Amino acid sequence: MPGAQALVAIPQSSGAPKAYTSSITDYSTNLAEGNISYPITGFTSTYQNNELTIYATLTLPSGTTSLVHLWQDGPVSGSTPQSHAMGNSNTQSKETLNLVSGASQGGGSSGNSVRRRRNTHGVLNALSWGLLLPLGAIIARYMKVFQFADPAWFYLHVTCQTSAYIVGVAGWGTGLKLASDSDGVEYDTHRTLGIIIFFFGTLQVFALLLRPNKDHKIRIYWNIYHYLIGYSTILISIINIFKGFEALEVSVQDRYNGWKHAYIGIIASLGVIALILEASTWVIVLRRRRSERKAIHGVNGTDGVNGYGSRTQQV
Repeated sequence: MPGAQALVAIPQSSGAPKAYTSSITDYSTNLAEGNISYPITGFTSTYQNNELTIYATLTLPSGTTSLVHLWQDGPVSGSTPQSHAMGNSNTQSKETLNLVSGASQGGGSSGNSVRRRRNTHGVLNALSWGLLLPLGAIIARYMKVFQFADPAWFYLHVTCQTSAYIVGVAGWGTGLKLASDSDGVEYDTHRTLGIIIFFFGTLQVFALLLRPNKDHKIRIYWNIYHYLIGYSTILISIINIFKGFEALEVSVQDRYNGWKHAYIGIIASLGVIALILEASTWVIVLRRRRSERKAIHGVNGTDGVNGYGSRTQQV
């Protein structure tokens, strides 16, 4: 765009990307290297995971409260950038930044649309895999200790886990859409863990449908499978949510730190609750076993052996 002050970065076959400034005067300019209108410091760039990131500090004229931000990518011939495509995602890749409030307003729907999908993806997955799933596990582990909660704990557990799966599938779908709309931007670890989580979650759904009766001889193996896959899914989900926060921070710097800190607080609270319930559960179980042993002894006799009390024979 004529009049733009460009920060250009070009990946190299080895080493750091080539970074320079360019003042665009007309459409025939092939981003030739040159000075821009603003003093610039700390100008560097990195290329990781197929994502090119530019870092720079611009000194703007005093009193500047907003600016128009544009971004583009395109082919390179040798070391010379070529004209970028002219699709909607290119022509609408701009926004107005309010330097006072930090708010932005897109010049087109593309940037805002991607941002909304990114936010939706994060919220859906944090709510499902990161909150409902561990909450359902806590309900199953600790509520069933209380006899009055049977079978309510089971239905609450199934409701939490089923809801987590449904919402999680929606979050997974938005992630696939984001990946298809972000050519050249890949988060391999985040994507791989997301596939594993979806696969494990689907296995748990089938496990519910194939659950044997309590007295069935293979029930113990089903329990081992259910616990192993369930707790593995929860652990991987929490790890992947933080991987998602890392990806967001690469894109929008510190805007999502508040979300990350809030999620850390939620997970820490669930962890503390689980520890308290774990200790309380063991106390209840041990007391119940002690009471049962006393009841058995009381029925069978004073010594608890074959129903007969001990006697002292006099000769």
